Amino acid sequence: METSRDDFIIAVRSAFLKKGAAQRFSLLALIIISFILLSLDFFKFKPIDLFRSFTKDLIYRGSFIASLPFKSVNSSIIIIKDHFILYENYEKIKKELNLIKTEKRESKFLKTQNKELKNAIKDTLKQEKESIVAKVLLDKKSPFLKSVVINKGTKTNLKKGMAVLHRGNMIGRIVEVNYLSSRVLLLSDLNSKIPVKIEPSGDNAIVSGAGNNIGTLLFLPKKSMIEVENLVFTSGTDGIFNEGIPVGKIIKLEDNFFVEFFEDLNQLNYVNIIKYEEEKN
Repeated sequence: METSRDDFIIAVRSAFLKKGAAQRFSLLALIIISFILLSLDFFKFKPIDLFRSFTKDLIYRGSFIASLPFKSVNSSIIIIKDHFILYENYEKIKKELNLIKTEKRESKFLKTQNKELKNAIKDTLKQEKESIVAKVLLDKKSPFLKSVVINKGTKTNLKKGMAVLHRGNMIGRIVEVNYLSSRVLLLSDLNSKIPVKIEPSGDNAIVSGAGNNIGTLLFLPKKSMIEVENLVFTSGTDGIFNEGIPVGKIIKLEDNFFVEFFEDLNQLNYVNIIKYEEEKN
């Protein structure tokens, strides 16, 4: 048993020593080959130079070809990033432009509203009788029924029958009054009938609505001397409207006389209501 164990140990040691010798030989061989290759740089051998040149070209071109996919990927990534940045900038500029346009439209609208309100206040100051400025809330449009709803009512002492003006011209009268709102029957409504006087002839008549900005003349004297461009005012014979409120001017259509209202009754934003006091017995 002891002899067998010694033989096994001797065999393992021999194998280890053999392996160490092989490693030492390999290292020595590499050193010698490296020395030879380095020495070749000092000698000019055409075959070796050609081989070296070919090897370098092969390595360089191989490196270049190998780097192409990476360069393409990097270029594509940069292009895509630039595209997204450009798109984000475009969207940002687009939003800013839309915001500027919206603010500009709002500013223009507010300026227009402010101008109309100032004109309404000026008209109020010009009235001999007390008047109230009101805003049009709702425009009830239909082919022949024309009325608007305003934001003033009994809270501000409005009453049925009060005259409603726009820029100092007659546009209608109040026919319905609530606490905070009222309905105005416009001159263009078929149910509208107001007494007027035509100047300079002095003829009295009734202006009736026809569904548009032109009124029909009723009860005009047969021998009337009215002419085109004559002015039409309220006559005040109804005891409600003031005398002399401008209504429109005379026009002629198909040999008949009509009244063209001074105001476009489809473009009302602010109006003036003339207040009156009932006569006390």
